[in-house]
Amino acid sequence: MGMQVNTNVAANNAYRNLAATQNDLSKSLEKLSSGLRINRAADDAAGLAISEGLKSQVGGLTVASRNAQDAISVIQTAEGSLNEVTSILQRMRDLAVQAGNDSNSVESRAAITTEATALTEELGRIGSSTNFNGTDLLKGGSLSFQIGANTADQISVDLADVTSVATALTTSPAGASFTVAPATTGGAQTFSVTNADSSVTTVTATLAASGAYSNVDQVAAALNANAQFSSNLQATVVAGKLEVKSTTGGTVGTANPSTTLTAGAVVPSSNALNFTSAAGAAAAITTITNQIDTISSARAELGASQNRFESVIKNLAVSKENLSAAGSRIRDTDMAEEMVKYTRANILSQAGTAMLAQANQSNSGVLQLLQ
Repeated sequence: MGMQVNTNVAANNAYRNLAATQNDLSKSLEKLSSGLRINRAADDAAGLAISEGLKSQVGGLTVASRNAQDAISVIQTAEGSLNEVTSILQRMRDLAVQAGNDSNSVESRAAITTEATALTEELGRIGSSTNFNGTDLLKGGSLSFQIGANTADQISVDLADVTSVATALTTSPAGASFTVAPATTGGAQTFSVTNADSSVTTVTATLAASGAYSNVDQVAAALNANAQFSSNLQATVVAGKLEVKSTTGGTVGTANPSTTLTAGAVVPSSNALNFTSAAGAAAAITTITNQIDTISSARAELGASQNRFESVIKNLAVSKENLSAAGSRIRDTDMAEEMVKYTRANILSQAGTAMLAQANQSNSGVLQLLQ
């Protein structure tokens, strides 16, 4: 082989190998410092695509687990309120059983009605005020919870409607509706109230002479201002008609023919509860029992849903663990293996640098020929 100066083949070869070694050394340093085997798509294109998909699944499962925990919180809030609703309904049933005894006087049954009315109002308040983060929980309907990383991973929870229960148990007595001609209404107005013992109380209220009133609201106000009337009855205006209801739990009948009011239909009670008689109390027991069964069923469904969400959380934890392990096997660096590669590349880098220096000196013998 001849001696050339312009082209040092050995040096070029040493430089090429040294450049490749330096590239391997740089990649090893990157993997060791980041802990990742795949730092860019060029490292492993297919592995990157798979690992990114697994990363999305793991992130979705993490959030889904928090969603399931929030769902349990929602259920616990709703079920806690329903527990008190059940207690109230049980107390109302006790009152109905008590009212079914004819040893009760009219006053006793009126007291029972008063307590039942207060409890019913509390049911309505609980139904309208129970919420979680601004979402009503006891007005019926359903809530949907995302418990997985994919679109179809959802669970719906049906909510109890306590407001409708409260409406069904309203204890306001039946009243009577009257059509009023204010310009011709005046003088004595007579009403009848049928009490719990089937006795009838006659209530008379004397109004001003005909022509004193210009609208039905003035007639209602004048009636309520009458002492005998207000101690037994209450007048309100509903849809332009005069509605008269008893304040003692009795049922208001149509007006006496002597009145200048035109009698209409008896206004039905908005509730099946009636504690003014044994028969009414018996019916109330059935009504309240049905509502207790409704609330108990709703609580059972919430309890089953809570148990389901607890199972969801456990399953999500296992899935997250396995998917994280799968992603790690694809994307993470095997530190021991990579350290072996780094050590090899580091030694080759040092050897290559030394050999490049030797190769650069290999053609210096040509100088002896020039002496």
